Formats: sequence, C-alpha cells, structure tokens
Amino acid sequence: MKPWEANIRRVTPYVPGEQPKKAKMIKLNTNENPYAPAPGVREAARNFDAELLRLYPDPAAEVLVDALAERYGLESGQVFVGVGSDDVLAMAFLTFFHSDKPVLFPDISYSFYSVWAELFGIPYERPALDGEFQIRKEDYYRENGGIIFPNPNAPTSLAMGLSDVEDIIAHNQKSVVIVDEAYIDFGGESALGLIEKYENLLVVQTFSKSRSMAGIRIGYAMGNQDLIKALNDVKYSFNSYTMNQTSLALGTAALKDEAYFQETISKIKATRERAKKRLSALGFVYPEPSANFIFARRPGTDAKVLFEALKENDIYVRYFDAPRINQYLRITIGTDAQMDALFDFLEHY
Repeated sequence: MKPWEANIRRVTPYVPGEQPKKAKMIKLNTNENPYAPAPGVREAARNFDAELLRLYPDPAAEVLVDALAERYGLESGQVFVGVGSDDVLAMAFLTFFHSDKPVLFPDISYSFYSVWAELFGIPYERPALDGEFQIRKEDYYRENGGIIFPNPNAPTSLAMGLSDVEDIIAHNQKSVVIVDEAYIDFGGESALGLIEKYENLLVVQTFSKSRSMAGIRIGYAMGNQDLIKALNDVKYSFNSYTMNQTSLALGTAALKDEAYFQETISKIKATRERAKKRLSALGFVYPEPSANFIFARRPGTDAKVLFEALKENDIYVRYFDAPRINQYLRITIGTDAQMDALFDFLEHY
C-alpha cells in the first residue's frame, strides 16, 4: 500500500439500478414515472432564460420553497429542498443522527440508509421486518439516536397505516423520526398532517416518482421550523448552492398543474391493478403494493435466472441478491404497452 492510500476513506457504495441506453428496451427497474412531466414543465424548459446560468442560483431556493409551502399549506420556514431526496436524506443523517445511540431502520428497506450511516460513522441497528415484510412498531420502542423508515417501504411496496406511524413517533419524542415518503402519492396516508403535533417529525418527499422528474433531481423535507433551520445550517456548511437555476424554474412549474399530477397517478394505479391480476394469473405472489412497483416472486422459478432472461430480451427489472429477498423481482409499473410486453415474455417463458 502506498503511504497516501492509508488515509483514503473506504466505503461500500450504494448500487443504483442499471441505466441502459437502448432504443427499444422496456425499462422497469428504477421506479421512474413512465409519463412525461406536466405540460407546464415542458413550457418552462422551452422558455428558460439561459442567461441565468451565468449567475449563482438563490441559495435559499425561495421560489421553490414558497411554492411547496403553498401546495402543502405550510409556512416557508417548514420546508427544505435539496438535490433529490437522497441529498435531503443525507443532510438529515448529518444533521440529526449525532448520538452514540444507534439509529434504527428496517433490515429490508432503502439500502442507502446503511451506506450513509457507514459513511458518516453513525451507529445503527436494523430491526427485522416480520415474515410478511411488515414493520413491527414495537421494535422501535427503545432507546435510539434517531429513526428512519420509508412509507410505503422499498423494495417491498408495503404501506404502514398512519396510526402505526404515529405510534412510532409518539414513543420516540427524544429523537428525530424521519418518514421517507418517496412513494406516498401512489398509496398509503402521508404523515405530513402530524408535523404540527410532533416537533421531532421530518417528512421527506420527492419529484422523482409521482411528478415524473427523476432527471431534474428535486427532493424536499417538511417539519417544524427548528428542524428545517438545523438542516439549512448543515447545508450552508456543506454546499450553499444545491439547487440549480433550471431545477428551481422547472420544479416550480410542476407544482402548478395539479390536474395533470393526479391524472398520471391515476393511470399508474390503474395499470398496477391490471398488473396484479396478470401476475397472479401467471403464478406470481407479492405483498399488496402501495407504490409504483410490485415486489413479486414465482414459486418454483429462480428469480435471478428470470431476471437474466428478461435482461437478455431488453426487459429490465430490479433484482436484489440479498438474504430473504433474493427470490423476488421489483417491477416498476410502466405504461400499459410496456407491461403487456413484459407479460407476453413471461407467458412464453
């Protein structure tokens, strides 16, 4: 080893889903929205003044923060924005999980949580989901340095009832509880209505899924003003200009078209119901999905072999080679035509 190599931080990184570049592929592996962003977003992109790119963006991102606050009936001081929810969550780990007690999150969950904990030197424990992949709320009734979990969960797509979410928050008033709601628009009930009741609650959402804007990278957190100020203090100590000019303009435009937003969500939910029936007819089983994907296995069929066969035919789904879930495939809900292509392959396979 060279002397300077001894000072390199060694981490096991998060592994994102594949992003293949093929013209006619069926891409159902990264939970992107199959529909275009709202017409107002496209119009804002066409009319964007490129002259603005020579200037630094507003570090407070006021235009987007104010639009989000109006959309959710909050004060602007209750909203924080970042470069996708991953950036927001990373800032939250740095800001709120600063204890010698372990942070708690499920053993089967968003795999970035453990990566951040390792990267930032945060102690953590992962209470196991039960045999039906449900969070056992009682596992979180103990001393901790913070709690985070997705609702609906990923990759299982299961949603926890709001009363159980509140029970976890109520039992943990001494630490910050983060509810990661990347998929909440597709099912389940948001915990946002609880932020006035619980000052230790932070709710995180994203434009990447339901608003069809994964490529623009916008995430946001909502909570009481003390939490948001603490997040901003860490952000300004890390990178003041996190939101670029185009993200601010296009993100604000996206919030103005509620009708289109609801229309695309309804399409995805309808296709999800249809997909459930087709998968069941083909012998697949799955937890009841509440996100824009289905977490499915077929007894008697090896998931990894099927994953590779699909990939060879330019149909991409997500496979996790991990204990308890290595016989499941996570299948993003695409358009009806994309799902038909998947089902046609499976029927022949």
